Amino acid sequence: MYLVVSADRGTHRTGELPILGSVTEKTADQSPPLALVTGGGTGIGAAIARRLAADGFQVVVAGRRREKLDEVVAAVEAAGGQARAVVMDVTDAASVQAGVGSLGRCDVLVNNAGGALGVTRVEDGDPEEWERMYSSNVVGTLRVTQGALPLLRQSARATIVDISSIAGERVYEGGAGYVAAKHGTSVLSETLRLELNGENIRVIDIRPGMVRTEEFSLTRLHGDKAAADKVYEGVDRPLVADDVAECVGFVVGLPQHVNIDTMVIKPVAQAAPHKVHRGSIDWKQS
Repeated sequence: MYLVVSADRGTHRTGELPILGSVTEKTADQSPPLALVTGGGTGIGAAIARRLAADGFQVVVAGRRREKLDEVVAAVEAAGGQARAVVMDVTDAASVQAGVGSLGRCDVLVNNAGGALGVTRVEDGDPEEWERMYSSNVVGTLRVTQGALPLLRQSARATIVDISSIAGERVYEGGAGYVAAKHGTSVLSETLRLELNGENIRVIDIRPGMVRTEEFSLTRLHGDKAAADKVYEGVDRPLVADDVAECVGFVVGLPQHVNIDTMVIKPVAQAAPHKVHRGSIDWKQS
């Protein structure tokens, strides 16, 4: 199943997407199902952690920065949810082994850790940045997935959600390193789905377009805040992290036999990675 969603936050409210399958049922040991979210300390990952916790999951928020993870855990708990932090660097095999090994159970895995570095042309690309992007976006996803699969195989609601990007299917100038890495993430998802065919494990590839978060563009542009702000300049309602989190909550909440293979999410203002309307849009709101 291939689903394309174009989100309009002008009329879109938290909780508006229907949750068609129950995600609050207890597991066999009478505890809530457990979701592991990598890259969970900020941005999209933090929003996904909050959303899944609101949907009744115990959430393990994984990432490199303890202070950021603790902030997410505190927000989840303040809202009445259950969460704990696990410091994990997906580019470090021992760190992943220790983090996943501490779980005991995993019902849903959200591979969100990754990111972009640089906007240079191919001829000027920094090989070290390319290697770092491949390591976090592709090999990191591989490591965590390999570690979690034995636990997922014990779950009645086993689901893997990989957060890729529209860069995982489209190319654009100045983005080759990130595009190559996200193509790798999406190919990993598609291949894994074939290899797990016949098991009860869903594999879902989420491909967001322009999402305004606190760190993505700032990191990509090496801390240049003015340049990072310019990425979203004039865009009427880019996506925000909660928009992506709602979509994750939706696909996870579907009945277990329903697999959304690929979900592409873009703001209305973005037709393609290289085609963005900068200016006002008449949302026809009263």
